[in-house]
Amino acid sequence: MIKKETLTKNDVIELEITDFTSEGSGVGHKNGMAVFVAGAAPGDTVECVIIKTKNNYAVGKITNVVKASPDRVTPDCRVFPRCGGCAFRHITYEAELKMKQKRVSDAVMRIGHIDLAPCEIVASPSEKHYRNKAQYPVAVNGGRLLTGFYAPFSHRVIDCKTCLLQPEGFAQILRTVARWVEKYKVSVYDEAKHTGLLRHIYIRKAFSTGETMVCLVENGEKMFKTDVLVNELLKVDESIKTVLININPVDTNVVLGGRNKILYGDGYIEDELLGVRFRISPLSFYQVNHDQAEKLYSKVKEYALSGKTGTVLDLYCGAGTIGLTLADKAEKLNGVEIVPDAVRDARVNASMNGITNAEFICGDAADAAEKLAAENITPDVVILDPPRKGCAPSLLKTVAEMSPDRIAYVSCDPATFARDCAVLAGLGYELKEYTPFDMFARTAHVETVGLLKLTHR
Repeated sequence: MIKKETLTKNDVIELEITDFTSEGSGVGHKNGMAVFVAGAAPGDTVECVIIKTKNNYAVGKITNVVKASPDRVTPDCRVFPRCGGCAFRHITYEAELKMKQKRVSDAVMRIGHIDLAPCEIVASPSEKHYRNKAQYPVAVNGGRLLTGFYAPFSHRVIDCKTCLLQPEGFAQILRTVARWVEKYKVSVYDEAKHTGLLRHIYIRKAFSTGETMVCLVENGEKMFKTDVLVNELLKVDESIKTVLININPVDTNVVLGGRNKILYGDGYIEDELLGVRFRISPLSFYQVNHDQAEKLYSKVKEYALSGKTGTVLDLYCGAGTIGLTLADKAEKLNGVEIVPDAVRDARVNASMNGITNAEFICGDAADAAEKLAAENITPDVVILDPPRKGCAPSLLKTVAEMSPDRIAYVSCDPATFARDCAVLAGLGYELKEYTPFDMFARTAHVETVGLLKLTHR
């Protein structure tokens, strides 16, 4: 093979894989350039063809595994890696956990500039069928409805009704909806033309109660024969407690619209976490791995509380799931969430559990924190559970100005967790301990729970 100064598209190279990216691709280096290869693992030597080049990196596709990593296993899914749902079905779970632990540790050291090793990662109680929610995009091919997941970096639907991450009962629900769509010629959404009705099939299951929700995401309000669909669904799955249509007529990549139409049941299901019962509507945030969520929330409780605590401020509270599981150890719980449906659920959740010391505010976390600070509300503990982008510096500044003794930070992105911990360090809060949690086994995602303590005002 002729050595080149730079890599170009269609080059075939041999590459030693030394690391993983945050998305789960293998990484090697050739001619001074990083090469990312999906489906590769550290310890592999692969032959790959270059399919994309940029100034400082290239993307390759495996054509042959010359030498297999000791961590490599035979994938147990027929659509891996064509489906974009999983990243690590080709390595052992033990290797996946080590990679995720390293990713969190590296982020804290490199981005946060904090010399503190994490506690041992908490493995998921199950690697299969652990997800309690799935949003299936749909497409039509030859008159047949495809339901599954998008191929990586695309909106091409890979048909997969028996995903190993989802509850096994979801497959029968998908088949029932597909038969109904095909029989009554329900139109399927076309992203390019913004035409067609059915956009997604959205299913949620409450693991502690067994209740199931089925929700069709519709581009408008024109579906017919929905009574037939409801009857067919109830025949195949007696756990179904509600069926809805979510109306999303907007030309957007966001899956759900802001309005729901109930076809059957009450429009929600109920589940339990750490002995607290929760009502879950289609728009409510709820952790997708029930058993692991109980472990994660227990860690938040351990980090946040020290004996009887005064006021807890729970920012980005969703349906109140974290705050309400520790409300019995606090004098007052204030929760803040921007999604109205989630706030309504949080208030109902507090009421039906007899929790009288909780108050929930609908609004932006930063604005609400500023308002509470102006009202001289001084929390002893602040819980932060932001989206992937992390917290705005202004929010962190407002939180620090409240001078809580502790901050419990729940993160779904190690990089923004590390960045925000560095900001908080400059505001007087030291990261004392942090624990990675594998909430999403076989995918590239990893959660982290951190404890920060006030060291100076």
